Amino acid sequence: MERVITPFPSPKLMDLPMFQGEHKESLYWGTYRPQVYLGIRARVPQSLVAGMMWIIYKEGTYFIRHVCQDSDELKRYGWTHHNGRDYGHQDLIDQDMTLAVSFLKSKGDYSGYGGDWVVRSDVQMENSKEEGKAHLFFYIADEGGNALNLGKGVMGDHNISVLASGSRSDVGSWELHLKSKDDLEVHYAGFKTPDIYKLSDLVQENVAAHAREHKNLQLTDTSDASPNILVFQMSSKVPFIVDMAFVSGTGSDSSHVKERVSSLTGTLLTSQLNEKQKGLDDKFKRFFSTSEKLEFESMEVGKAAIGNLIGGIGYFYGQSKISLPTTTNHKLGDDVLLYWPAELYTAVPSRPFFPRGFLWDEGFHQLVIRQWDISICLDIVGHWLDLMNIDGWIPREQILGAEALSKVPAEAVVQHPDNGNPPALFMVLQDLVCSMKKKKFSDIEEKQISSFLERAFVRLDAWFQWFNTTQCGKAESSYYWHGRDNITVRQLNPQTLTSGFDDYPRASHPNDEERHVDLRCWMFLAADSMHSISDFLKMESVRGEEYKLMSKVFSDIELLNQMHFDNAYGAYFDFGNHTEKVRLAWKLVDGPNNILSRQLIQEVLEEPILRFVPHIGYVSLFPFIWKIIPPQSWILEKQLDLISDKAILWSDFGIRSLAKTSSLYMKYNTEHDAPYWRGSIWINMNYLILSSLHHYSKENGPYRERAEMIYNNLRDNLISNIVKNYQQTGYFWEQYDQETGKGKGARVFTGWTSLVLLIMAESYGNC
Repeated sequence: MERVITPFPSPKLMDLPMFQGEHKESLYWGTYRPQVYLGIRARVPQSLVAGMMWIIYKEGTYFIRHVCQDSDELKRYGWTHHNGRDYGHQDLIDQDMTLAVSFLKSKGDYSGYGGDWVVRSDVQMENSKEEGKAHLFFYIADEGGNALNLGKGVMGDHNISVLASGSRSDVGSWELHLKSKDDLEVHYAGFKTPDIYKLSDLVQENVAAHAREHKNLQLTDTSDASPNILVFQMSSKVPFIVDMAFVSGTGSDSSHVKERVSSLTGTLLTSQLNEKQKGLDDKFKRFFSTSEKLEFESMEVGKAAIGNLIGGIGYFYGQSKISLPTTTNHKLGDDVLLYWPAELYTAVPSRPFFPRGFLWDEGFHQLVIRQWDISICLDIVGHWLDLMNIDGWIPREQILGAEALSKVPAEAVVQHPDNGNPPALFMVLQDLVCSMKKKKFSDIEEKQISSFLERAFVRLDAWFQWFNTTQCGKAESSYYWHGRDNITVRQLNPQTLTSGFDDYPRASHPNDEERHVDLRCWMFLAADSMHSISDFLKMESVRGEEYKLMSKVFSDIELLNQMHFDNAYGAYFDFGNHTEKVRLAWKLVDGPNNILSRQLIQEVLEEPILRFVPHIGYVSLFPFIWKIIPPQSWILEKQLDLISDKAILWSDFGIRSLAKTSSLYMKYNTEHDAPYWRGSIWINMNYLILSSLHHYSKENGPYRERAEMIYNNLRDNLISNIVKNYQQTGYFWEQYDQETGKGKGARVFTGWTSLVLLIMAESYGNC
């Protein structure tokens, strides 16, 4: 077998006792399908899955809502409350209709493995003068293809609430019940297909077939033989409330199904939901008590930030597609290998746009989640580290399973084993060690974290060594992001996707002489974290001493300055083969069959030379971000100058990703690639900048008061702008416009934008 698809040969993190037993069962069911408006599944490869759809009318046409997508133009959606375990609530506002959806789990004496759960859908119409009729769909499907049985509740006996039933080896016999006090018209359809992700189309076709013949919108009340998907349509005048209760372990006469369904629906459910809501609000106050009083609106936005981040956690299973390494005799991209079948439990950046795992995003997600639920945090980090191959490489984007693949363009699916991604998970590991030293965990939590770090150490060591050997530069202790395209003539500045900063300007002509200041600083964070972990665990090993020495080398300010500091600018820069005189120009280019076409081509007006790359932005702030600069140094003053200068990086809404003075500020990288990291405000990097400002505001030195002033102004600007955007649009955004403050890019981007919660709480994990 190829090395690249060989798992790392050490005990898996997820096999630790802390992740078995009660912990594993408590997280079995969840809203683990973030790519749909409501999606429930278990944390197993071939699960029972459930979900919801509805019909909306628009300009005389009806549309099925199911998969989260911007084109649906919902006014608002996203989990406003979610505890990651047994309760969540979201309001979906689609034109005049509001769907208030709650999810609750319950584990009783008679439940099967993982317990029971219920979904309440409360349908309201804004314009109550019109007696509108709403159509809600709920489905249950078996990914393993096992046949599901239609219940008596849809087979003519409407006194019985069972819609569907079945049996599985994991949860035993189960039943799905419908309960409602309202007058509902119920219809059904059954399908047999392995392609559950195509369910929207199947339902649309089924409803359309009935509408053509009978002129009304309903399912056909027919089913394929031995269906593995059952869809139920509930239609009624608005308003109405529907409770869909799933009960497991129903096989025996003594399973008390009737009582359990009763306790999960109606008024008993209402009181449980209210109780869960209160408990969640109380926990929010305890965990994120802010250092200053924030307005009520800000607190509500903070709850939505943690709610949708936690509610957006997904479970995925499948095989990554990997290109053959360049060291083989194959041409890159000609052949694709399949990684081993693997599972991933992870938060996601954005439910409609990026509903899958991203390696460097996850480090930022866990800074928030670890403060909310340390067990969930360790579970997620453990899943990621178990994806490591024998060389210490982790694929940076995880697209596992047919449902995840259906949301990704084909050209973005294949992962390249020569390419890295910022090892941002070290941020949360460093944070954990700092917090343990300050005795912020209970004895049980500290024991679990210690056993986790002990087992993780060999994998973290391999991960570090992978970076140290594959991403190193020609100069000693220099590094650069491998994988840049050095032959493209289509881009103004060849992208560096592996760095996470996509189109941020690097050397104009990529080669192996490059030195990237951000990667060198990530290496410092990784080495320093490894030293902290080995020191805390009292590991008397050669490796621990090596990390101590490496950490010293990476934090040696003189050595760093020799490689990356430009005295004239007072700034840190990349180094490489570079010219500023590059532009995109229209040229006639030969195409197939000698047909000429007009295309934008890179035009180089002077020969590049080895030099500093003079672009000030997030990358040049990394030595400041990781607090490598001594608090007494004049260089710190220069960094504060750059950050606070309105003509360079400062805006009224946050710190720009690229200085206004840069030649590539807000420039398109190709005809169609709009500027991404070329000026817009990103919350993950603003959080790190704030963390550093907060640190320097507490350190003795001549710039302490200035750091504090900049910190307070930046924090206020970020909070007020994110809150304002959320109130105006109903969403968190991927980035924010540096001139207007308006949200840009992907919306429902509650990934690292949820760091606004830690900004509110002034929680930066500084030791």
